[in-house]
Amino acid sequence: MALALSLPEQIARLRADLRMGVGVVLHRGETAALVLSAETLTAARLADARALGPAALAVTARRAETLKARAYDGDLARIKLPADANITWVHSIADPSGDLIHPMQGPHHSLRDGSADIHRAAIALCKQAFLLPAALVVPLADGAGLAVSHGLNRLDLDMAGANLSASSPLHEIAAARLPMAASEAGRLHIFRPDDGGEEHYAIEIGRPDRAIPVLSRLHSACFTGDLLGSLKCDCGPQLHAALNQIGAEGHGVLLYLNQEGRGIGLANKMRAYSLQDQGFDTVEANHRLGFEDDERDFKLGAEILKKMGFAAVRLMTNNPNKVAMMQAAGLTVTERVPLKAGRNAHNADYLDTKAAKSGHLL
Repeated sequence: MALALSLPEQIARLRADLRMGVGVVLHRGETAALVLSAETLTAARLADARALGPAALAVTARRAETLKARAYDGDLARIKLPADANITWVHSIADPSGDLIHPMQGPHHSLRDGSADIHRAAIALCKQAFLLPAALVVPLADGAGLAVSHGLNRLDLDMAGANLSASSPLHEIAAARLPMAASEAGRLHIFRPDDGGEEHYAIEIGRPDRAIPVLSRLHSACFTGDLLGSLKCDCGPQLHAALNQIGAEGHGVLLYLNQEGRGIGLANKMRAYSLQDQGFDTVEANHRLGFEDDERDFKLGAEILKKMGFAAVRLMTNNPNKVAMMQAAGLTVTERVPLKAGRNAHNADYLDTKAAKSGHLL
């Protein structure tokens, strides 16, 4: 029936619930568990969840490395909650902001028996919700019954399949002429995903010929750099340099993708900045939070360009990984166009780290 929720819509609801601190029920076959975000968990809900059975905190292998916890499942660790663990303990495991001020008390006991599928899905949902990648997981004998009695949303992981990690299809919903300082021949296109997630934008300058490679830039949103003129990164100068370069050439497309902080969200980006103030570089900060170096999905950019009628691009980037990802997504990259702007005394170490650890050609 068309009125029923699709799987992407169900997953979107679960992400919203986790952001509000509401629990969700995940199940695979006969195995079910209550899942709550560690970041938004309250003391009252922690107490209620623990009353249901033995709880574990699922964290990524990156975070587990900092905690000196064994990641028996490879990409994650299932840390057993000690009998005296309270909400402060849970938050301290998930959030590294106090690691140096209040050293972790261990050793942590990691679970190694049984499946980690639900724990892995829980972490994926937290990441998609731009929360810290850590989740409280409590096994349930009757997941369906708990969901019904408490009004919780529930997801069958076998049915969800690839929908849990797949990008939602994007559709253009509006476009209009937009004269800009870089070019009076500007046009802004708005793309919205089916699951109601973040919208993404395409700034088209001139009338690019769809039959030849288009000069294009994939720019990830940076509130601090693009709007506030932050000197900690080179994002703002790169945005304006790219627009000016496309404007000077007379035609091209700049994609503005709402993937703040390399895909971890603005709140987590600020947590990473706080860790950088403690002496960690940008990659180390992301790892301590539990994230990879870069959590962005560049397939979104490829999808937008293809929907706009382009098959080949001259890509403005210093990041070879972008070239590889765009080609893997079905776009031909005929040329990598360097874009070097914005180096200053405040971001020199940041740029050097991107070059040394992330392969940027600076």
